[in-house]
Amino acid sequence: MDRLPGFRDFYPNPVPNGDVWSLDLRNHIFAQWRRVAKVYGFQEYDGPPVEPLDLYTTKSGQEIVGQLYNFTDKGGRDVSLRPEMTPTLARMVAAHERGYKKPIKWFSVPQVFRYERQQKGRLREHFQLNADIFGEIDPAADAELIALLIDTLRALGLSSEDFVIRLSSRQAWQGLLKSKDCEPDREYEFFQIIDKLERDSEESTASKLAAMGLSLDDVKSFIAAAEPTADLERILDGIKARHLSQFVTIDYSIIRGLAYYTGPVFEAFDRKGEFRAIAGGGRYDGLVTLITAGKTHLPGLGFGMGDVVLTELLKSRGLASVPAANPDVFVLIEEESLRTLSLSLIQQLRESGKQVEFSLTPAKGDKQFKRATELGARHVLRIEQGPEPQATVWLKNLKSRMEKRLALNDVINAL
Repeated sequence: MDRLPGFRDFYPNPVPNGDVWSLDLRNHIFAQWRRVAKVYGFQEYDGPPVEPLDLYTTKSGQEIVGQLYNFTDKGGRDVSLRPEMTPTLARMVAAHERGYKKPIKWFSVPQVFRYERQQKGRLREHFQLNADIFGEIDPAADAELIALLIDTLRALGLSSEDFVIRLSSRQAWQGLLKSKDCEPDREYEFFQIIDKLERDSEESTASKLAAMGLSLDDVKSFIAAAEPTADLERILDGIKARHLSQFVTIDYSIIRGLAYYTGPVFEAFDRKGEFRAIAGGGRYDGLVTLITAGKTHLPGLGFGMGDVVLTELLKSRGLASVPAANPDVFVLIEEESLRTLSLSLIQQLRESGKQVEFSLTPAKGDKQFKRATELGARHVLRIEQGPEPQATVWLKNLKSRMEKRLALNDVINAL
């Protein structure tokens, strides 16, 4: 029996082949996500993997239902596996925002689900880092969030030669639409056209724009000029002050397809253009208002970074090797009469925080030693019962080849 299409199994290292997903690598990515987010003062939160269906249709309309794992539960409720974390976060913040000092800086590492056609870099489930800020309208918050994204990727070994943040603004495009007397209620339709600019043919794009009274040349000229708005200038200044300017460029072809973005938006891409976007986000000052039907008003912004494309990128750059979790000690039990005493020492070593391995069943000494080297143990030890009343311990460092004999009570300190 195989797993469902678009889902993954994660195996411990060493994985049998390059097509198998590594749990050790996933944990390494998660550890860096969490470490850098906490360095930036973000606090971790979590929410339920199943939510009311209307949490997503309120935000994105009924058309999103075709992309969801949705069903009617045994209580007769229309529910869905979460396709993203932002609506859950907006609901949680709206419910208890008065209990937290502003700005609220939170992050999460959820698993999310979408019933979509599988493509390179896109499965039907993935894990992602979500980082969001609520309660701050100043562009300094946007700069802080982009800096967090940059430093998270740097923590995984990537450099400015590997990725770039393409920064844009919906407000800039709104200015262009206003200058062309475009109908305000067709704004989202226009954003969808721009979002697909690099995927649709020029003929198709030109036809769609013409139906709105716009030309493809106008759009191309606007993108080529790359004139930053006042908000984007402030963001760029904040990035420059951190000496991270080499990671960011203005690119108005980035617009983000989701309807709830209201201002600056951005996406991270690999410099070689081999993969889908690594991460994306922006400002959504009206989302909490939308989720709460106008009861709560709280500006927000955030980004999401999925593990699928990121893992592919790390592999392509030779950054996916994770050091093996080698045992600190392998305890040889060559005399079964010493097994009870050896197990007592093993327990003490583990309680002191050492990773310890041993043979669960009787085996020849050379076979046990071979197993210790296969596991990459740093040390081997063996309890020896000589003519003295007290047992002693033979300890060997497998790297330096140094050996010593110790009293039982001195082993933990010696390690």
